[in-house]
Amino acid sequence: MSGAMRAVAARRRLYDRTAELAAVARLSDRSEAGLGGVLFLTGDPGEGRTAVLSRAADDFRRTGSPTASDSRSGNTGYLVGAPEHRGPWSGARALFAALAPTPSAARRALRLARGETGIAAVVSELLVGRPTLICLDDLHLWDAHSRAALTAAWQDAGRPVADRPGRPGWVVSAGRHHRLPDVPGAETVRLGRLTADGARVLLGELCAVPPVPSVVGRLIEDTAGHPGLLASVARRLTTAQLSGGSPLPRPVADGAVVAEVYGGLLGRLPADSRRLLSLVALADRTGGAGASAAYEVDIGAVLSAARATRTHVEALDGLLADGLLCRRGDLLRFEDPFLARAARASAPAAWHQRVQEATGSVPPGTTGVRAGAGPPSAVLAWSEDHRTDRLGSSPAGRVLAPVVRGRSQLVRGLAALAGGPVMDAYESLLQAAELLRDRAPVEASDARFLAMEAAWAGGDVPACLTALDGGRGARGSERDFAEGLTAALTVRLDHARPSLARVVARDGSEDDPRLLLRAGSAALVLGDTTAAARVHARALARARAERRTSLLPRVLEHLAYAELRAGRYSRAALTAREGLRAAELTGQRNVAAHQHAVLALVASVVGDEAAVAEHAGRALETARPHGLAQAATLAEWALARAELGRGLAAQAAARLVPLVRLGPRGGHFALRMLVVPCFVEAAVASDRRTEARAAADEYAVWAVQGVDSAAPAQLARCRALLAKGEEPAYWFGEAVRRHDDCGNDFERARTLLAYGTWLRRRRRPADARGPLRDALVTFERAAAAGWAEHARSELRATGGASGGVVSPGAWGRLTPQQQRIARLVAQGATNREVADQLSLSPRTVDHHLRSVFARLGIRSRVELSGVVGQWDIPG
Repeated sequence: MSGAMRAVAARRRLYDRTAELAAVARLSDRSEAGLGGVLFLTGDPGEGRTAVLSRAADDFRRTGSPTASDSRSGNTGYLVGAPEHRGPWSGARALFAALAPTPSAARRALRLARGETGIAAVVSELLVGRPTLICLDDLHLWDAHSRAALTAAWQDAGRPVADRPGRPGWVVSAGRHHRLPDVPGAETVRLGRLTADGARVLLGELCAVPPVPSVVGRLIEDTAGHPGLLASVARRLTTAQLSGGSPLPRPVADGAVVAEVYGGLLGRLPADSRRLLSLVALADRTGGAGASAAYEVDIGAVLSAARATRTHVEALDGLLADGLLCRRGDLLRFEDPFLARAARASAPAAWHQRVQEATGSVPPGTTGVRAGAGPPSAVLAWSEDHRTDRLGSSPAGRVLAPVVRGRSQLVRGLAALAGGPVMDAYESLLQAAELLRDRAPVEASDARFLAMEAAWAGGDVPACLTALDGGRGARGSERDFAEGLTAALTVRLDHARPSLARVVARDGSEDDPRLLLRAGSAALVLGDTTAAARVHARALARARAERRTSLLPRVLEHLAYAELRAGRYSRAALTAREGLRAAELTGQRNVAAHQHAVLALVASVVGDEAAVAEHAGRALETARPHGLAQAATLAEWALARAELGRGLAAQAAARLVPLVRLGPRGGHFALRMLVVPCFVEAAVASDRRTEARAAADEYAVWAVQGVDSAAPAQLARCRALLAKGEEPAYWFGEAVRRHDDCGNDFERARTLLAYGTWLRRRRRPADARGPLRDALVTFERAAAAGWAEHARSELRATGGASGGVVSPGAWGRLTPQQQRIARLVAQGATNREVADQLSLSPRTVDHHLRSVFARLGIRSRVELSGVVGQWDIPG
């Protein structure tokens, strides 16, 4: 915990927080009883999230003072703030630094939490059954790895486990606009502004002298009862001002005041995001007067201001996604006017005049200019260069201007498609298509296809349909493509197939890479991955022959994805690496993000956890701010598969839930169903069978549509995982039979592994050996080392030869805790004796011991004694 956090931790009075403290009290009662739970507190900066958390931890400690005979019998409460640096697992590191008794114990806890143990089990081990309340501040500032692991722990906390020791309660604060994780049974409380009575009492406590009623009324009105602003203002006013003898400043909550309260939020934003927020605030024509000012501005004015100040607009999507700005049509708006004031105050002084000149805005405090006034076509003005301006003033320019502007927009759209927010690219490309439609129809057609690609990458189906325009005005293959894809996007596959098949047949044999990319896309929509790979390989050959360097990364992106869909993972990796190099050489960051995502998914097949984390992290670093829903979904899927391979089923399921969900906050529409089999496996393993069954039922409807040749086999595997009694045997048999027709050897091997594991657990080891041997051979052929080791350990457990022996190197794959437990058990200690010696619970020892058996590929304590004795491993 930082020094600032310790200072806040001092006990203080809270005003108008009855509902919030009542929710904390309910959770505290559950935590004292060992039942645990989760409470989310949300609010704006300065509204007292940290103060409520500090009070919660302090009150919980006070209600459980330890007895003289047992210093560990009292309640424990912890307040953990967001880490200063948001690197991977930095939040979990801060949590364990607070919970663990020593730095070495904290490091060990982090290793276990990142492995197969998970945060929930590690926290339980550290707390040794004591009633505990853990208060986490500013969840929105924690890193994604820690948030995902915590979400899995919280979801696990909602499920009853008979022999689990007392569970902690979690009070978690987050910014008002942060999307909270989906945790069953969690309560959410929204902090609000103070009432007039609460604000008066707070001012009476904070002010050096009691303020007169007129001053109190003015302060409450101008701050809208915001507790942080009231406190900041109270510290700044003089005695004369508080007594009414001197006038109050106008506004009371001036730039310095709001900057003090909101400076932490702004300071943690990337530089481009801070600059863009300042521009939106400056471009507002009302000046944001009053506590309830709208701060609403036309997006065209913002683009003009960005041009005048040389500010990049790529950060806009991230600000909208985080809820710091909202968009209604062509208007951008601050939901919180005080954030707008803080952003305005942080703008460089030189910007005020530049923005006023660029947008026609007026200084704060003046009137007479409406929000709709200003340049009539600011978005076009953003993209026009000086040559376009000169041409537009001449008679020839008036004829050429639409074509010139259209080409300018096309160039701008291509630049954004390569390395900026894809929906910015979409808007530019769509405008280019309209401007070029009459005078340059071929370029207009290209622009529409590229706009559709941008919307597809962003996962926006309505935008895709707008770009396609139903094929209006198109002919031949272009019309077939637009009509076929429109039918596919509106789930009318019977109407889509004839049109898209004609595109594949007609354009798939052309020499123009533009036409070949269109044909390859049509083949992927049809589910014909063989044709898609063939057509995109032809496009790659043509692009190389014509030395089209800038087009090469896009072609390689399409080809890598086609190989991935076909289950040819080695080829996909080879293509993606080449595509990554080409994208980096040409500065195409979005293409590079997609290639990183493909490489992450391939690494999850191979079982290379470090490569998964590296490539997925690089993909998400660009995909999230640029709105690349397709790349983000692939990267998250890869991370989940890696977690599933490590036995972290609950964490994998928590990561996959958003990817299989419908709606704008779900996964990419074209990948959602492809992720379902992985989700079903993780959900069944983590006892989320209801969600798994619902997803499998939807998958069954999709599987019969014939757009994924592996779907029938994977559906049968899902049915097997969900079935009970002897019914899984039938469905596993069906899955293996159907795999023989689809050609994806890796998925077939995973089905055989699941089938063999089920047979072994049904005590049919002889029947299990055949599927497990087949799975092992296939995994080894595919260089999927992690999956091969899993199959090998299952095969050993049946008593069959696994093609390998337990080597001393396997010992190094155990954690230090697992090694200590293995040595003690090998010496004959029982689970209870090991637990007493290592200060663990018997259940934790049993969990570690099962992991030891799985990693070493053995089945019993007797075998463990022989293995440890044979290796003569020093203690």
